[in-house]
Amino acid sequence: MQVEAVMTSPVVGIEPSASIADAAKLMLSRKISGLPVIRSDGALVGIVSEGDFLRRGELGTKRQRSRWLEFLVSPGKVADEYVHANGRRVEEVMSDGVVTTTRDASLEDVVELMTRHHVKRLPVVEGGRVVGIIARSDLLRALLRVLPISASSGIADEQIRQNIVTELAGQIWSGTSMIHVNVDEGIAELSGAIFDERQRLAARVAAENVAGVKAVTDHLFCAEPLSVILVS
Repeated sequence: MQVEAVMTSPVVGIEPSASIADAAKLMLSRKISGLPVIRSDGALVGIVSEGDFLRRGELGTKRQRSRWLEFLVSPGKVADEYVHANGRRVEEVMSDGVVTTTRDASLEDVVELMTRHHVKRLPVVEGGRVVGIIARSDLLRALLRVLPISASSGIADEQIRQNIVTELAGQIWSGTSMIHVNVDEGIAELSGAIFDERQRLAARVAAENVAGVKAVTDHLFCAEPLSVILVS
């Protein structure tokens, strides 16, 4: 799936010269946690988010350091923190150097960028102009659209069992699987041995995601690797 399919467009943005009060009001009224900062010519110059308003002098939340620690911090960093705590215009508190994406980028690429740069939203840029924005909430809506609403019906129990076995066999965490599967009227029963409790939940999830499964019962037991004797 590509960005264009899930991004929000047109974009709600704000100009650099706008007041932080206007930015805060806009975010609250639109129920969004961040705004791209866009010049009148459409160029992206930054992004302002709720996080930029955390350290404010008015709230008594600006960063405090002990006197001796102040000597270890560069004057430039202290000056930057002062601007963020006291600035009145969006351009004074926004984050620049914005991480962006494109319409044709994959959602996998988007998640990788969000994770690597610790950001919650990415402006979508085309020809130097912002054409959309993709946020975590857009990914959540995309997930909701593709999740199955209810279990499929009309699939034979044996076919369901084979599909679960195939799914387990394809997972590296299952190793040489000692998990046995039985299916009766869409109810999948898992039995046998696992060697790590985390495999239990993974096996349940694997079974639950197979079409036709109505519920999963777990009779797996966890054993130390050397305590299981295989009898052929």
